[in-house]
Amino acid sequence: MFEDLRDLYQEVILDHGRHPRHGHRLEAFDATAKGDNPLCGDRIQLWLKYAPDGTIAKAGFEARGCAISIASADLMAEAVTGRTPAQASALSARFRDMARSGIAPDDDPDLAGLRPLSGVHEYPSRVKCATLPWHALVAALDGAQEAGSE
Repeated sequence: MFEDLRDLYQEVILDHGRHPRHGHRLEAFDATAKGDNPLCGDRIQLWLKYAPDGTIAKAGFEARGCAISIASADLMAEAVTGRTPAQASALSARFRDMARSGIAPDDDPDLAGLRPLSGVHEYPSRVKCATLPWHALVAALDGAQEAGSE
C-alpha cells in the first residue's frame, strides 16, 4: 500500500512538472514576485489576480527548474485559488512545515492536494525546490518583488 501511494505521488509530481496547468503569465495581475534558488538553478515568477471580494481569482507562473519545483508551483496555484491572502499565507506556512517534516495531518483538508510533495523531506536538498514557489507567494502577498529559497 505504501509503495502504491509513493508511486501515485511520484506520478502526480511528474505530471504537474511536465504539464503544469497554471504555467503561464497572467496578462492582468495585482501582485507578482520572483523566486530564485541559486544552488540548484530553480527560478520562478508568480502572478496573482485578485477577485473583487479580495480572494485570489487566478495564479499563474513561469518557472525554470526541476519537476519538484514546477509541480509545487502548479499545485500551489491550484491550492490558493479562491482563498484570501491571509488564508493563502497560512497555507504556505503549513505546506513548508509539511515539506520539512513529511507530516501531512489527515485532518487538514487544505493539504490534501499537496500531499504528493510530502516526501521531499527525505531529500533535504529538494525541500528548497518544493518551497521556493511558496516563498514567492508570500513575497507577492506582502508586496515584495523577490523571494529567496530560505
